[in-house]
Amino acid sequence: MILNELRPEWRSLAIHESSPDRTRGISKKLLDAPGYIASQYFPDRQPGEIVWDVFRNENLEAMTFKDEQFDLTISLDVMEHVFEPEQAFKEIYRTLKPGGLYICTFPVRNYQVQAMERRCVMLPDGTRRDLKEPEIHGNPIGDGSIVTVDWGYNLHQLIATWVPMDVRVCRFDDATHGVIGEYTEVIVCRKQKR
Repeated sequence: MILNELRPEWRSLAIHESSPDRTRGISKKLLDAPGYIASQYFPDRQPGEIVWDVFRNENLEAMTFKDEQFDLTISLDVMEHVFEPEQAFKEIYRTLKPGGLYICTFPVRNYQVQAMERRCVMLPDGTRRDLKEPEIHGNPIGDGSIVTVDWGYNLHQLIATWVPMDVRVCRFDDATHGVIGEYTEVIVCRKQKR
């Protein structure tokens, strides 16, 4: 719905989607776009490598895409699993063309005062240290993914300090499409034109 409102011509755009579930929702529809690239993160594979003839191996914190390559980047329920979200937002910003959009979803804890609270950190030796009780979410290519951060109500202000983007949080109740209850936020970040 948001994609069609903001970019009705999306089928003709250069699109990167991080960690899609290609069997449902918008991810399934994006497969029809000729300029669509799907990525997943496989830490044991080479960055930029094509895996299973379907996904490009990309770490959102250090992508191999060139500068200003995409008109649109999408990630659905990914940013709560990134260890360094600030770096990921900087990389997304770098790879977006001027005027490009980053559309994403992730759980927003509206009662949480801080814009972001870490649940765990990655130590220099590659091990994880938990700061809160571990929480695991489903993953379309694996057994599950650790939740690294909890996002709070003021996330838009924090994101805008990391990257010079206009950040909008869309909160809605859409009974027609069955989008009701908690965690219905869609975050839209627009890279400013020069």
